Amino acid sequence: MRLGLGADYWLTESATFQFTLGVETHLAGPLYIGGRFGALLVTTPNTLGVPIDLVLRANLTRRVYIEGLVGPWILFEGDTFRAHGAFGFGIQGSSLSFGVEVGYLSPEPTLGLRLGYRF
Repeated sequence: MRLGLGADYWLTESATFQFTLGVETHLAGPLYIGGRFGALLVTTPNTLGVPIDLVLRANLTRRVYIEGLVGPWILFEGDTFRAHGAFGFGIQGSSLSFGVEVGYLSPEPTLGLRLGYRF
């Protein structure tokens, strides 16, 4: 299980902040598959939501990872269902990870930072 904090700049829209809980299982070799879900705050207009993503993660070394994410993000105002897809990479220790995520949240690209704690 992994707790996560995220902050994204949603280009031409606003900022988003996420608190997520992720679960994953070993798939094969360095690959892990799982999902993450949680709470989401969009700053303009102020609204809450639920991010849901399927995650495919590869631990390239003991310290470096890459991941791909795809899923719906549900907002409680405006266009309710937003398509989300992203590519992330970063560094990890035994419990903590820090990374960058580049993606798309309909209708604009996103650029964000991620902090995770695995337990």
